[in-house]
Amino acid sequence: MSDAASDPLDWHAIRAAARLLEQGALAAFPTETVYGLGADAENPQAVAKIYAAKGRPSSHPVIVHLAPQADIAYWATDIPAETRKLIAAFWPGPLTLILKRAAHIPDAVSGGQDSIGLRCPSHPVAQALLAEFKQGKGGVAAPSANKFGHVSPTTAQHVREEFDGDESIACVLDGGQSAVGIESTIIDLSRMASHGPVLLRPGHVSPQQIAAVIGSLPRAPDAAAPRASGTLDAHYAPGTPVALVAQDQLQSVLEKLAQAGKQVALMRRMSAPLAVAVAQVQLAATPDGYAHDLYAALRDMDHVHADLIVVEAPPVDGDWQGVNDRLKRAAFDSAGIIERLLLKNAGYAAD
Repeated sequence: MSDAASDPLDWHAIRAAARLLEQGALAAFPTETVYGLGADAENPQAVAKIYAAKGRPSSHPVIVHLAPQADIAYWATDIPAETRKLIAAFWPGPLTLILKRAAHIPDAVSGGQDSIGLRCPSHPVAQALLAEFKQGKGGVAAPSANKFGHVSPTTAQHVREEFDGDESIACVLDGGQSAVGIESTIIDLSRMASHGPVLLRPGHVSPQQIAAVIGSLPRAPDAAAPRASGTLDAHYAPGTPVALVAQDQLQSVLEKLAQAGKQVALMRRMSAPLAVAVAQVQLAATPDGYAHDLYAALRDMDHVHADLIVVEAPPVDGDWQGVNDRLKRAAFDSAGIIERLLLKNAGYAAD
């Protein structure tokens, strides 16, 4: 894995990455949301390398990244009018649209489904790469550049750490820290006639902003909704167990864990440090600031190798929906961990 220079518009590195993608190799690159692990979306063998490098199930779709001038009709069919309105309002930007996949586009990018996820990122390095790749007429399939289910990377160093020694990744373009910090909002428009718009994954673009553009609020996913990236119950998880704790219970929970001899890494919004944690990070009080630093904080606290990462639960209002979605999935496999740690210390077997 070679490292590209950190100049945000290092055209030599960008052109080299585009040529590698055209040759069927993998290239990691920055977007405004998180770093992506890219391959030629029309090359099933190249896309298969993404799945192999990540350890990702082949049924889990990836998002195709397009240049601003891309022809949406090349990639999708039965395009509803709402698509153009949302593209005009939010592209380039952190919004992914699920549409009916054009028949000539390989289903490797959609996990075998008849739909496809499309996005135009706003990061200047991503835009430059997409403009160079196939002269701006190609698509780069790119899930987050991390092992499947792990915390997404928001810096080039995160990518290097995640895939250290993996020679299947030809290069990493460095564009600094991702500005948004959590993955794109995903809206399903592939079933407009029967279901209307459906929110498959919350993100920086809110349902209210979408409703202001197309005149209807996206619905919650139903059982027949297309599978989409990053929507499994357990996702975005560090190696250390994660527990969400309400603010009014935080001090009590931390004291009990300390009395039980457990080492806790703490993540909370801006406030005074608590001495009962072996490591802690204070995140911003605003949802955008919190999202920007969330994954970096999870990675830092994971490196502490504590018994548990305790996260002070953020507010639950709409602006925090994307952050709460990521934290809920990060903590999913750790449900009941606090009780189990305390029971184990007391000498009882957990149920």
